[in-house]
Amino acid sequence: MAAAPAAWWALSALLTLALLGALAGAGRASPISSGAVTSALNARLKNLTDAFAPQVRRELGYCIQDTDSEWNTTFNFSSDPTFLVDCMKEGDLPQRVCTAAELKFYFESILDTSGKKNYVKPNKNCNLTSWIDGCEPGWGCTADIGQEVDLQDAVNFPSRTLDCRGCCPGFFCPHGLTCMIPCPLGAYCPQSTLNKTTGVCDPYNYQPPPGKTNHTCGGADRWSDVMSTDDVFCPAGYYCPSTITKLDCSSGYYCRKGSTSQTKCLSKGSCKPNSATQNITIFGAMLVGALSLVLLIIYNFSDQLLTNREKRQAKSREAAVRHARETVQARERWKSAKDVAKKHAGSLQNSLSRTFSRKKTLRTHESSKGGGGGLHPTEPDADPSKESGGKKNNTDTMRSLEENHGKDEGFNVEAGEKKKTKGRHVHTQSQIFKYAYGQIEKEKALELELEQQPNSNLTFSGVISMATDEDIRTRPRIEIAFKDLTLTLKGSKKKLLRSVTGKLMPGRVAAVMGPSGAGKTTFLSAIAGKATGCATSGMILINDRVEPIRAYKKIIGFVPQDDIVHGNLTVQENLWFNARCRLSAEMSQAEKVLVVERVIDALGLQPVRDSLVGTVEQRGISGGQRKRVNVGLEMVMEPSVLILDEPTSGLDSASSLLLLRALRREALEGVNISMVVHQPSYTLYNMFDDLVLLAKGGMMVYHGPVKKVEEYFQGLGIVVPDRVNPPDYYIDILEGIVKPNTNAAVNVKDLPLRWMLHNGYEVPRDMLQSASDSGSSFREGAGPHAPEAEPRKSIVGELWGNLRDILGQKKDEYDYNKSSEDLSNRKTPGILRQYKYYLGRCGKQRLREARIQGVDFLILGLAGICLGTLAKVSDETFGTLGYTYTVIAVSLLCMIGALRSFSLEKIHYWRERASGMSSLAYFLSKDTIDHFNTIVKPIVYLSMFYFFNNPRSSIWENYVVLVAVVYCVTGIGYTFAIFFQPGSAQLWSALLPVVLTLVSSEQKGTVFANLCYTKWALEAFVIANAQRYSGVWLITRCGSLVKTGYDIDHKILCIVVLAANGIVFRCIAFFCMVIFQKH
Repeated sequence: MAAAPAAWWALSALLTLALLGALAGAGRASPISSGAVTSALNARLKNLTDAFAPQVRRELGYCIQDTDSEWNTTFNFSSDPTFLVDCMKEGDLPQRVCTAAELKFYFESILDTSGKKNYVKPNKNCNLTSWIDGCEPGWGCTADIGQEVDLQDAVNFPSRTLDCRGCCPGFFCPHGLTCMIPCPLGAYCPQSTLNKTTGVCDPYNYQPPPGKTNHTCGGADRWSDVMSTDDVFCPAGYYCPSTITKLDCSSGYYCRKGSTSQTKCLSKGSCKPNSATQNITIFGAMLVGALSLVLLIIYNFSDQLLTNREKRQAKSREAAVRHARETVQARERWKSAKDVAKKHAGSLQNSLSRTFSRKKTLRTHESSKGGGGGLHPTEPDADPSKESGGKKNNTDTMRSLEENHGKDEGFNVEAGEKKKTKGRHVHTQSQIFKYAYGQIEKEKALELELEQQPNSNLTFSGVISMATDEDIRTRPRIEIAFKDLTLTLKGSKKKLLRSVTGKLMPGRVAAVMGPSGAGKTTFLSAIAGKATGCATSGMILINDRVEPIRAYKKIIGFVPQDDIVHGNLTVQENLWFNARCRLSAEMSQAEKVLVVERVIDALGLQPVRDSLVGTVEQRGISGGQRKRVNVGLEMVMEPSVLILDEPTSGLDSASSLLLLRALRREALEGVNISMVVHQPSYTLYNMFDDLVLLAKGGMMVYHGPVKKVEEYFQGLGIVVPDRVNPPDYYIDILEGIVKPNTNAAVNVKDLPLRWMLHNGYEVPRDMLQSASDSGSSFREGAGPHAPEAEPRKSIVGELWGNLRDILGQKKDEYDYNKSSEDLSNRKTPGILRQYKYYLGRCGKQRLREARIQGVDFLILGLAGICLGTLAKVSDETFGTLGYTYTVIAVSLLCMIGALRSFSLEKIHYWRERASGMSSLAYFLSKDTIDHFNTIVKPIVYLSMFYFFNNPRSSIWENYVVLVAVVYCVTGIGYTFAIFFQPGSAQLWSALLPVVLTLVSSEQKGTVFANLCYTKWALEAFVIANAQRYSGVWLITRCGSLVKTGYDIDHKILCIVVLAANGIVFRCIAFFCMVIFQKH
């Protein structure tokens, strides 16, 4: 026992001194009754404990919180002072009890021998020359006649050599001292009896001295920590209400070692008579069953709630579609009826005209005969409809339909009236879907009519305007012009783009083509402002103004080559989330639904809208549909610039055609669309407006209308053979696979120069030099000022250049994402609203990952069973071993579980962050959803560990500590998940808890140990358990705490430190998420 030298003696000396002072006062009183003794004892003891309380707190503050409480549980014999009264009846009690000096000597001797020896050092009364009967274990003597005994004297030993006899019951007499010390509560110190078989004084382990027949067995011989001796501890299965009484533990109760009372079992059948602990394993199983039932109910209820919601939405959509189609059909029927009515009205008018013409002729003839008398002729322009009110009403109705065609929100056939429902005034789900599908059906009908009118120049925005009968939002038109655009890696000085000049116009679809390594993706990244780690020269103009393109990122859509789509969400959920987060916050929900429904309809995703996209483990929609969803994520935010990186790769011709038609529809609204394509079919090729053709090295070969590309290359003598797709032929030439079929000396390397000269662009000197060296026709362009070739760099130089490239890339990424300038004039939802949207999405994802969560809970429960069974709680160490395993196991399992929150969604976050979504809302939503695991996982583990291990601390105390541990390690798991790759993060998560536990246990008291969260977690567990050990356990508790360096007052501090660690690591994780971005 490596305790501080003053620890034990201060503990027992101070508290026992207070007691012995009271005993001295009580001893002077007339021992008439135990009540008188009790009153005198309490009165004197109260004053002495108050006087010694400051010194106790100063010396033993690390293991004693409340002096009064500790005294009551250790030395308050007022409930049964029988042993005191009996001992007083023998007389001279104050003359036989130990003084402060003797107490100090006893505990220091025990400390020096680490409790391994059961005797003290030689002293005044017991030494080699003087060894009386009172020096034997269990015996004591009275002070000599005339010897003044000062119990508070901590220096001088009184001489005790008279009237040596056995210790009074309830006291112990150390081996080598001739005084008595009262046993604490929870101890059993009866008068011993000689076991004739073993020759030992039971229930203690000392023997009477040989050869002394008059020396009988005495009382108890020592009180120490339980690891040194447990002779005076009330045995398990019994309880000792006083230090001289031992009672059997009744059925339905259990009694741990050192108990002063019996504790009722949770179930009477779980505790037989003399039970040391209660068997509460069944309660753990019941708790697991109840928790599983609750989780299943929550999961099934939530899943059923989502399913019912999806069914209601599907029914509302189907009803809205039927209503919209019926409305269109009714409109068509009315239109047909109107046309028929017009036709019949015209024929009737002609017939009446002919009839009246004949009658007029006859009347004229008759009047000529009759001398001018007769009827006046009917006026030829008379309206025949006036003859019938019904005909008038029908004609007015048809005329009203003709005049208001396409302007109403929906047509109600019931009364021949129009019923308008504006998007901003609808609220219910049914109204929203009716509004959306009604608009879509009318837009389709108007488009069909416009297609039948070849001279119509109305754009898609005009179609929407006609269909909605209100002014629609017009997207900002963005024209991107670039001149002499050159991109060079900052470290290695490698040029990715060279002197690229051109213009991307709104309302046009441009195809970017070229061989591998031509810089197509780099070119689009530079246009979108996403080219990082590069030094950019030249000029990029936005609407003829020098403005940063990143200031328009809220209205710029960038579709990456990889299909970055959440696989555990449906198609509609993916699109709807992007629409809510990226569309204007001022848009109503109905208008946002309309935008999403337009995109779903345009991309042909109606059949799979409620299907999960799918992951590697779970099959979902097809690859082509997934690609269209990837494009739809950018279309739903109504961009002004849409950039796509190989959107048709992996698609069949039908899917590619469907996708391009949807993009052309976007272009009709003025969207500036550019896309990288590989080997498009001739049909797709002719659907593009412009072509950007790049050669290897990032040099432009052609940029202009698709209709003029063949004319341009024919001027260079490059003619596309018959039945050969032009883009394939040009790319084969740039790749060097096919040589130009021309007699002119046209080199492939000269094509960028030809284009620059064709447009009058300035040609860089290094390009002229390169052309001259290759033997082309541009030798005259090389002058004496041509730069020399760069010297070859060393390996160290290349490494340094690559490092500078990486650092420059990180800096540019950070600058791009942190840029606050916004010129897009679009106010997207704030952080709180995005947090709400993210929270809903994360909740759905976790519900669909319930099986994985269930596996996590199962592993935690199994770990609790194993550790609770193998590492039974030890009274000597307060369960330190089991709690150490608990900290390691829970840390490892929860940390690995926390990795899934961010490891698998890094690329999704990078895409969403680049589009302007809030990183803070994303991080907080993930953390909020993980709080469910922070609450539930400790319950799952403790339901097994606690009921198998059965420690003295309450399950609530263990739960609070475990919640703090899980919260802490979850933050560490976030950091590993964001900063490391998945494999490395798992390795760190497995090693860190073990390493930190070893460091904190081996480097006690050091600064580094205090930085380990495992130290604070283990201290919290041990303190919670140690507080339940009092009375006879007091020396064991203080010795253990001083050995481990723990402080009983640090219980709240440990929880705070663990929570602070969790917060700090979450801040670090968020910082890493914002700063570091790996491709």
